[in-house]
Amino acid sequence: MLTKEAVMHVLGGIEDPELKKPLTELDMVKFVDISGSNVTVGITLTVPGCPLKEKISSDVVEGVKFIEGVETVKVEFDVMTNEQREKLKQKLGMASAGGQVPASINKFAKRYIAVSSGKGGVGKSTVTSNLAAAMAKKGYKVGLLDADVYGFSIPRMLGVTGQPTAIDDKLIPLRKGDNLQVMSMGFFVGEDDPVIWRGPMLHKAINQFLTDVMWDDLDFLFLDLPPGTGDVTLTIAQQIPSAELLVVTTPQQTAVHVAGRVARLAEKTDLSVLGVIENMAYYETNGERDYIFGQDGGKQLAQELKAKFLGEIPLMKSLREGADSGNPVALEGSEDQIALFAAIAEAVVTSAPR
Repeated sequence: MLTKEAVMHVLGGIEDPELKKPLTELDMVKFVDISGSNVTVGITLTVPGCPLKEKISSDVVEGVKFIEGVETVKVEFDVMTNEQREKLKQKLGMASAGGQVPASINKFAKRYIAVSSGKGGVGKSTVTSNLAAAMAKKGYKVGLLDADVYGFSIPRMLGVTGQPTAIDDKLIPLRKGDNLQVMSMGFFVGEDDPVIWRGPMLHKAINQFLTDVMWDDLDFLFLDLPPGTGDVTLTIAQQIPSAELLVVTTPQQTAVHVAGRVARLAEKTDLSVLGVIENMAYYETNGERDYIFGQDGGKQLAQELKAKFLGEIPLMKSLREGADSGNPVALEGSEDQIALFAAIAEAVVTSAPR
């Protein structure tokens, strides 16, 4: 039966595509007008020029038109006032009654996992993007912060494009599916544009990504760190003392030795070491394994650090192709590839840092 209550019931099942909460819960439904068999719904957008305005409109039309007795559905838009946006931020836990940002950043995720490597070229970002995707596929709420400000690559690897919407001074992270939120410097500059900043600017950028972004209440926040032991790693250690360090290395002794420096930095800054993942462990052809970069380097590093060895990933052309095309194999690869990253993800879930 066509009633205002029936329409509101349907609207209560339609989510804002960025905030992932019902339109009714976010106070975005301004009015419902019924004239005979014609329904007009007023929606209040969070910001002018909302990039997903058409998505909201189509979801409302598609949902309401299935109510018995409805012939036409029209959606009219306006924009929240400053007062309405402030109330929304309070509702989302991003501001106190006085409009201040909570001081602590250790509230929006249950676990913070900083993924690091001693040197570049070991596939750290590829591993991080696939691991985060595998976690999200398992149903966990996951955030991925591309903290490699100079060498950002996560947007391409996950196939996430666009620019985050800002609600006043807060950014809404982009999404890969329903469970994975993503934030990167790559959303604000061209893919080929250099970021030429000194240490203080890096510190400020990372801090803003942690405090000025509307992250969900996450199960895991992955932070893809730049290689080595520079400013960003120190910033993470200072800002998130509860962070767990996950080290990615190849079995090559040079890479293992340098990766060990990162883990020992964690000891000096009181970060806990979650474990070690070995990438490019071997190349398999016709059932034979060729250990191109050496063998068991990652396991040896884990033993030296008294940390867990969380898994090994073979050298795979399709893994690189998936990263280049934005189709991570943890989601869209073969059954074996999906199972591999699911197993490593489960090892991370069940492991406690030392």
